[in-house]
Amino acid sequence: MSHKILITGFDAFGGAALNPSWLAVRALHGRRILGHTVVAAQLPTVFGASLHELNTLLKKHQPALVVCVGQAGGRKALSLERVAINVNDAPIADNAGGQPVDTPVKPGAPAAYFTSLPIKAMLAALQADGVAAEVSQTAGTFVCNHVFYGLMHTLATQRGLKQTRGGFVHVPWLPEQGTPSMPLEDMVRGLRLALRCALQVEMDTALGAGATN
Repeated sequence: MSHKILITGFDAFGGAALNPSWLAVRALHGRRILGHTVVAAQLPTVFGASLHELNTLLKKHQPALVVCVGQAGGRKALSLERVAINVNDAPIADNAGGQPVDTPVKPGAPAAYFTSLPIKAMLAALQADGVAAEVSQTAGTFVCNHVFYGLMHTLATQRGLKQTRGGFVHVPWLPEQGTPSMPLEDMVRGLRLALRCALQVEMDTALGAGATN
């Protein structure tokens, strides 16, 4: 396994001119965190194509850690996602015009996967540094959840990635997009702290592996 961190954001969607998830992760590209190099990449906001691109990146980089990042308008903090569900149910069309309703991300696969990131430790680290953060119990049913579920399924089933840990973080709007919002520099600082914590802490002591409470 390489000493790489893969972090992804999405392109703009829904008629927006920008996507803060991409702007934030792009700012981390090439940085070194605890001996690991950050590789940032953009995913299309498209069902299917986003997972194809993610799996290509995973195969290429064989990262030690993967954090996918998306935008969640209406949230006021960095949202550390706990669970991905095996459902595509799009409230709007994706960037290719697709709008699946109640379809599985992966037919025949488990109903849900839990993150393998230490989200409670990450939450504490972010809050201690003054970054607004929360643990979220839902990543929705749009392309963000699609990618989150697909990531965790790939990590669980691909032999070469069994030691790779991954998860998903939602970021709020930027101030110019609406309210509530978060300045870009706070998103970047928060994501950097989250990555650092995830490298330092293997799992949350209180949660343990695969805990559901």
